[in-house]
Amino acid sequence: MSYDLARLPIQSLLRPISEAAVALARLDERIARSPVGEGFLERSHFLDAHASLWVDGELVHLEDLVLHDALRDIRAPTHELTIARDILKTRRRIAAHPPAWALSSSGLASLRGQAWPAASSGEDGEGVPDQNVEVSDTRVGVGEAEDPDTDGLSDAFAAIDAVLARSEAAIEEAKKPARTNNAPEKDPFVYDLDWDEDERLAEWQAVLGRAQDLPPVCQAIVALDAWNEIAVLQHAPWLGRLLAASILRQGGVTTGGHLAAINLGLKAIPVDRRRHRDRETRLLAISRALTIAAETGMKEHDRLVLARQMMMRKLEGRRTSSRLPELVELVMARPLISAGMVAKTLEVTPQGARRIVQELGLREMTGRGRFRAWGVL
Repeated sequence: MSYDLARLPIQSLLRPISEAAVALARLDERIARSPVGEGFLERSHFLDAHASLWVDGELVHLEDLVLHDALRDIRAPTHELTIARDILKTRRRIAAHPPAWALSSSGLASLRGQAWPAASSGEDGEGVPDQNVEVSDTRVGVGEAEDPDTDGLSDAFAAIDAVLARSEAAIEEAKKPARTNNAPEKDPFVYDLDWDEDERLAEWQAVLGRAQDLPPVCQAIVALDAWNEIAVLQHAPWLGRLLAASILRQGGVTTGGHLAAINLGLKAIPVDRRRHRDRETRLLAISRALTIAAETGMKEHDRLVLARQMMMRKLEGRRTSSRLPELVELVMARPLISAGMVAKTLEVTPQGARRIVQELGLREMTGRGRFRAWGVL
């Protein structure tokens, strides 16, 4: 389908996108100067991944996601939990790369799980030097220095030559652009074979190209709505929301590793507004979601700052070898922690982990006697 930008309701969007831009910039500035900034960003990854499943109509427990990420599962991971972990890892990858990476050709190919020929051959066909000449010259030099047959090493050198030949063939095969087309055929029971993701992605990128003169917040809103309407990927609708957050980061609305938690805002918007037939209603809903996400982030940040101040008071008079300061940083970076996570991070015994958790006065969040988890009040 074609996504038309000719009749974009700019007049109706001016105020909402301005409010969203101000709220996001204010949150970004607060995070940059905050003592809990890094912990807040790490928490945002978990909270946004959890909310993303909710937006798509699935449900995972935040506790299970935190434990699964730390390899401390207490039950077999579900399909939904695996998707949530993929979203979490993708958010971290995007935040760790430069702002423009996620929207580049190589970035999109990587996020979609496809091989990118430029990774081995370079953007202009260069990048990996031709190793055949160097290896061949080395072998000639060896042959001139001594005769392998005199020491009985002919079989060994023949085996080395065979390995080098196979390696050279593999390198040449990796350089071919058509390598991405040799992937196994998709299962028709899982994928719609008539669903051309490459064509839909190209159409979505064309929309981004036409919207490049719009303000960054407006670009992100249009990009997300176009992603949903074009339905680019069959089984990863959540990727469009992360790419919209990347647009905000690339446009300078958010900086550093801060990816806006768009899903937290969308979670507060009724589904009938998010999926309304009228485009103006959908765009206004997305812009409102950005504002809600920023306001929610401000409240969470202030709560973490207050919790950290209360915990730091309990560290007064402690020995310099105390592990409580490290525990405070761990609590700031995770929505929940378990005894196993504390024991692994602080390198203490599980009994010692439970003891220092009690000393810090954390709140038990699960209500269970076993496999318990704690968090800040």
